[in-house]
Amino acid sequence: MPLRTLSRIILPFVLTAALPSPSNTSLQLDPLATQKAGIEDGQRTRMEKDMAKKANQARQADLKRDTDKLLKLATELKDSVDKSSESMLSLDVIKKAEEIEKLAHSVKYKMKAAY
Repeated sequence: MPLRTLSRIILPFVLTAALPSPSNTSLQLDPLATQKAGIEDGQRTRMEKDMAKKANQARQADLKRDTDKLLKLATELKDSVDKSSESMLSLDVIKKAEEIEKLAHSVKYKMKAAY
């Protein structure tokens, strides 16, 4: 086999062996940099969990406030309906019913958003 043909066959293998492979580059990383990245990932994860916990607490507080308001409005609506006559409802009763409906939809949305 002529030398020229042999060099054409061997040269690509030699060049490929001289280049760093992806597995070799991961071994060349600085151990301190790898450790620092791990710590940052842990801090980020902890911070994300804290933020999610605070968001859930805020959502729970909103739900409690809204359901308390719903109870108050429903009680007021019942009292207003009890005081009204058979033939006539006041505009206040209709407005309270609409406010209850909007608040109930808001509570339902917040409850679904949690899951």
